[in-house]
Amino acid sequence: MVDELTLGAFLRARREQLRPGDVGLPDNGRRRTPGLRREEVAALAGVSIDYLVRLEQGKDTRPSGQVLAALADALQLDDDARIHIKKLATITGSPELCPSQAPTQVPVAATVQAVLDRFDPVPAFVVGPWGDLLAGNETWHALAGPLGFFDHQPPNLARHVFLHPAAPAVYPDWSLVADEQVARLRATEMHWGFDPGYIALVDDLRGLPEFDRRWSTYAVSEKHRGTKRVVHPDVGELRVDFEVLLLPDDAEQRVIAWLPADEATSAAIERAVRREVPSSPATLRVVGEG
Repeated sequence: MVDELTLGAFLRARREQLRPGDVGLPDNGRRRTPGLRREEVAALAGVSIDYLVRLEQGKDTRPSGQVLAALADALQLDDDARIHIKKLATITGSPELCPSQAPTQVPVAATVQAVLDRFDPVPAFVVGPWGDLLAGNETWHALAGPLGFFDHQPPNLARHVFLHPAAPAVYPDWSLVADEQVARLRATEMHWGFDPGYIALVDDLRGLPEFDRRWSTYAVSEKHRGTKRVVHPDVGELRVDFEVLLLPDDAEQRVIAWLPADEATSAAIERAVRREVPSSPATLRVVGEG
């Protein structure tokens, strides 16, 4: 397992991210430690300070649903984080439910690849639960190669964002993209944190200040649609509306489509494809391990 996955660690991390002004309290700027004090969160949630201390220290592992809801309100958790805290409470209170063996990434189904191919000329690709690039269509490969997505093996979205030297130039909104990648890793940790591929990825990224800072926040919220800016070295800036489609199985694979957000982007993608449409890398056509 990458980290100690406990409810207490999550509560501490989220408490330390809030400022007094976020919850309507005065902030004199003289605090020795970041975030809210335990007594402030306890008061907001309607629980005793001693009980919150026990939760954060892992001495009480079975909070009621009412207490969890009150803590979620006090910590201003969004819907993704509320679901996450419920799962953490279940695992913390019943450790036998925590996976003890590494799940196995499964190959991309041939029918899913066929769907990707039908998406052409819209770029579309499949990623695994922690962002490994598993498959893509021809338009995607024409765009992704010059962007450096295949320069690290195995190809992975988080590796590209944090380890590729060109990433800050590729993503004008790099900080937001980095936030999204770390949140995805945290959100999948409960199920996949024992997998050697997941562990290897996080080990590769730990020690990078920009990654470690985000990792310590325990953010778990995910975006399933939105607009992204990407600068392509051959055709310039692309504005794409991305859509994430969850495949209905236990593999947590996702199809991501990049829809041109304007006419200029549509024309730029066409120019990129005309330059060269490479054969899809074999590792992305038939994938067994991430």
